[in-house]
Amino acid sequence: MTHEEIVMRLWELGDECYREFQLGLMPGVEREAVIGVRLPALRALAKELVRQCGVAAVLDATGHEYYDERNLHALLIMEEKDYEECVRRIDAFLPWVDNWATCDLLSPKAFGRKAVRERLLGDIGRWIAAEAPFTKRFGMEMLMRHYLDEDFRPEYLQWVAAVRSEHYYVKMMQAWYFATALAKQWEATLPLLQRRELDAWTHNKTIQKAIESFRITAGQKALLRELRLKKA
Repeated sequence: MTHEEIVMRLWELGDECYREFQLGLMPGVEREAVIGVRLPALRALAKELVRQCGVAAVLDATGHEYYDERNLHALLIMEEKDYEECVRRIDAFLPWVDNWATCDLLSPKAFGRKAVRERLLGDIGRWIAAEAPFTKRFGMEMLMRHYLDEDFRPEYLQWVAAVRSEHYYVKMMQAWYFATALAKQWEATLPLLQRRELDAWTHNKTIQKAIESFRITAGQKALLRELRLKKA
């Protein structure tokens, strides 16, 4: 399997209507960089290519010219079962991520195992501390996905609260993280809002997203409304 063959397969699967839809969701992404492959078709292609050639061979042939190609790359990384190899592939891939959709698609299966919890925390801390906005966003999302349940520790809230960025998609991820933390770890998270540790925009966006959640009770929502800041 060559890079050219992969790109040709992507164009065969392209959908012009879906292309226009995707462009509307990703301001700043060039039209020429989007083919318009729907996610179910992309997932099916990833599985087909892995069956034919194996994960490593397809990853090595996958480029980054197109948005859809980067999404395919993310799906292929998710199939890598070895933790160290998965992290190596992620570190090489993250500099190519330039939009929220590709960033949020990347959720490696190798990260779900209990045996890698401590190593994953170290890598998450490294990603959150990175300068690149979508690397930072990815780190916060992994902390949200894997450390808000039985592996939660209150100090993890400070990892995200300490992030300082004016990048819209970093701030949105912070708000998403804290809204989810309110749903899952209410007692630990609420004081952070009461102390107003977040900037005004992220504070209010967190409350907005939490109020929209079905996992937050009516009483909790009433309390959160009282914490909204008048100016963001």
